[in-house]
Amino acid sequence: MLAKKIALNTIISVAGRVLSTGLALVSIGLLTRSLSRADWGEYSIMLTFGGIFAVLADLGLYQYLVREISREGADEREIASQVFSFRLAASLLIFGAAPLVSLAFPYSAQARWGIVIGMAGFWFLSGAQVLMGVFQKHLRMEKVALAELAGRLIQLGLIWLAIELQLGFYAIVATFVLSAAINFLLVWLMARWRVGLHLSFDWPYWQKIFSVSYPLAISGVLTMIYFSTDSLILSIFWPAETVGAYRLPYKILESLIFFPAMFVGLIMPVLSKTAFNDRAKFKQVFQKANDILVMLALPLVAGTFFVSPQIVDLLGGGNYPEAAVILNLLMLAVGVIFFGSLFSFGLIALEGQKKLLRISAWGAIFNLAANFILIPKFSYWAAAATTVLTELLVTILMLAAIKKISQFRPSFSVLNRVLLALLPMAAFLFYFQQSNFVFLISGGGLIYLAALYLTGAISLGEIKELIKK
Repeated sequence: MLAKKIALNTIISVAGRVLSTGLALVSIGLLTRSLSRADWGEYSIMLTFGGIFAVLADLGLYQYLVREISREGADEREIASQVFSFRLAASLLIFGAAPLVSLAFPYSAQARWGIVIGMAGFWFLSGAQVLMGVFQKHLRMEKVALAELAGRLIQLGLIWLAIELQLGFYAIVATFVLSAAINFLLVWLMARWRVGLHLSFDWPYWQKIFSVSYPLAISGVLTMIYFSTDSLILSIFWPAETVGAYRLPYKILESLIFFPAMFVGLIMPVLSKTAFNDRAKFKQVFQKANDILVMLALPLVAGTFFVSPQIVDLLGGGNYPEAAVILNLLMLAVGVIFFGSLFSFGLIALEGQKKLLRISAWGAIFNLAANFILIPKFSYWAAAATTVLTELLVTILMLAAIKKISQFRPSFSVLNRVLLALLPMAAFLFYFQQSNFVFLISGGGLIYLAALYLTGAISLGEIKELIKK
């Protein structure tokens, strides 16, 4: 029953996320067509700054919340209220510092004012993000997906209106803030109804929370360094137009890596409960999740290589032809991140936060050194290649740490069957690569699913159970 509930919740959440991602990509398409390359680059700089400070504002609270409220006898109402209140107060200070930090960078006045406006939107998103832990515990992530979908719809409408009325750059940034506020309001209302959420400013309690969550906070900052600072370093050595060309395919990466994080987040409560009390169940759930991620990640990476020019053309309106090759490189990182999401959550469930911290430190050191050495000469090519190598390094180290703690390493035996299933999909995409994009995606997906069944990667019984549910 638990596996079915997780599967059903994942399907509903994925459907909502697919729609939200589609709306976000339509919004990007509107922006890249209406803004100049320089303006899109400065909008991307605002998003980069916000993403970096969002990680700083996390303080490890999201993962802490999921773990603590999933334990037997936990006072969910009090824990969620304290963590949420702590997040709001701390993130207000952190996002407030972002415009001051931007003064140290060689940005235009428009980019700096864009950061000032945009940080309000990231504060709202930060508040909504920490509450996702409540819905993950109860396997009701579809509610979060619906809230995000509402925000995306509103943002798309506001962007269209701002473009039609020619309101300019700052109005475009304001659409991001308003949509984030709607998303936050909906998530907060639903969390308040479910657990009786309330504001509670208890400084001693906050100190207690942070004394436990700080390794996760530091690890998150180190992860941010190797995941987000490439765009920041690129903005120091190259003009905004170059940043915009890199951030277009990078937005696709950011949209896609939500899926493994969401899926792994749904099984995190199970991993937390069984990590020490039922190690056999922990290994079983972990292995099944790993198999599913293999079946999802490989076709995503392989398929993109055939359709990347069409994807970039759809989003960039033909203004960013160089982005197709960048996207192909970044998709390798996406494939690795699928497994990195599972391994990092597995380490947290095994209370291996300090090992995760050391691994993140190595990733940050490697990434910063490579980017500062290579980006001044090789621009976004260096940024993309360094992203792939960093994610690979970190994921391998996390896998080794899990093996050391639990004496368990997930099997990749399903990989052979998945690779066989990829062959007819790849042949279809290669032969019809000049065809309609929707035809390619739907046709390739159906062929891959059929091939998975024929190779035995998935069984008829599993398909029937899924359809029945």
